[in-house]
Amino acid sequence: MAANEEEEGTSPLLSKEEERRHHPGCPGCDHDRRKDLQTGLPYKEFSYVWMICLTTALPISSLFPFLYFMIRDLHVAKRTEDIGFYAGFVGASFMFGRCLTSTLWGIAADRIGRKPVVVFGILSVVIFNTLFGLSVTYWMAIATRFLLGALNGLLGPMKAYAIEVCRPEHEPLALSLVSTAWGIGLIIGPALGGYLALPAEKYPNIFSPDSLFGRFPYFLPCLCTSVFAAIVLISCIWMPETLHKHKVSDDGNQSVEALEAHLIDPKEEVGQSNSSNTKKSLFKNWPLMSSIIVYCVFSFHDMAYTEVFSLWAESDRKYGGLSLSSEDVGQTLAITGASLLVYQLFMYPSIIKVLGPIKSSQIAAVLCIPILFAYPYMTYLSGPGLSIVLNIASVIKNNLGPQNQRGAANGLAMTGMSFFKAIAPAGAGIVFSWAQKRQHAFFFPGDQMVFFLLNIIELLGLVLTFRPFLAVPEQYERN
Repeated sequence: MAANEEEEGTSPLLSKEEERRHHPGCPGCDHDRRKDLQTGLPYKEFSYVWMICLTTALPISSLFPFLYFMIRDLHVAKRTEDIGFYAGFVGASFMFGRCLTSTLWGIAADRIGRKPVVVFGILSVVIFNTLFGLSVTYWMAIATRFLLGALNGLLGPMKAYAIEVCRPEHEPLALSLVSTAWGIGLIIGPALGGYLALPAEKYPNIFSPDSLFGRFPYFLPCLCTSVFAAIVLISCIWMPETLHKHKVSDDGNQSVEALEAHLIDPKEEVGQSNSSNTKKSLFKNWPLMSSIIVYCVFSFHDMAYTEVFSLWAESDRKYGGLSLSSEDVGQTLAITGASLLVYQLFMYPSIIKVLGPIKSSQIAAVLCIPILFAYPYMTYLSGPGLSIVLNIASVIKNNLGPQNQRGAANGLAMTGMSFFKAIAPAGAGIVFSWAQKRQHAFFFPGDQMVFFLLNIIELLGLVLTFRPFLAVPEQYERN
């Protein structure tokens, strides 16, 4: 009888749980039902995550190898030394647009669904990345890059989608696909931009100067990215929706941040759930705010370095540059991206286990400073020696980049990072242009000043990782 009573008391609870989880007509519930019946990896859904994140990365990474030459050919700069000034604002326009709208796209994805936001974002890549390649004026380039960033709200919704399409045991793998796709984009994007820009000059036997690609010399790399995005867009017709169309529990709101933090440090227990109950004291939470400030400083440095590196490498030697072609820079950035991907997948997790994220970032920042100081003296090299040294320096610099806060960032950190990444290219372009006008100055002449200022930012980030500024969590102190 007791067993019957227990069965009678349990069955209604199970049915209520089943009813709560599976609502008729809800796409999220329909997908959850299929997910519960699935035993292996959701290869189809994972392929969507990978392709869409790659679509996001390519328009960003393919720009820098040819940006210097594009500004030159738009004839907006009155002097060669002014090219960096105008290039900085083109690089910043994408990030500025994304900074303004990334939160809104996240809200939209939570209300109308992941799929509509993803489809609209990919469509914006197809349209505005194509128009950017066809830019005939400087302001057209600025406008198309800004709209490309503002209407491309893919990264946040795709992180949520990645963990919604798979079972709990596969969620870390799903999130790693996002960073892996970004790493692949850092390889393919620079190669596209470097080798396919100015095709009529590089491949005159294939492309005539009077052809479409001769009249629009930066259209081909943009077109390749847009064609890939169009293919992904068509494939999204069969992409399953995962958003629940009814009220669900908020227990999983922090799952993305928690899982990302766990990928960085498996021993870390993310305590962000408490912050949701104390939003009023968010800015009084010094451990959180100090880590966000450090995160933003290093984000600013990374973006400024990316902008400066391409401008410096392609500028003329009489202005302190290396006079490299777009394919030389594209090749260097592609090699750097490949090494960075290998480092993050195979080396960085082991380093974190031994040193911990804080100490490893401090060591990396210290090693980066002399490497940056050595960059201006590469102008004395030439030929294969220059190519080898430049590739080695670029690989070491990017692989030593501080990564202690990547992935563990919450919404506030992402907003701060987006803002700093928006102002970094513009600031770097202005400083680069100013530095090229002071080639004969006594104190750090020419581009030496640019890399000196980059080192100041790196040093600032390093200092901020120590006490009393950075309130180190207990789990990091044990390393």
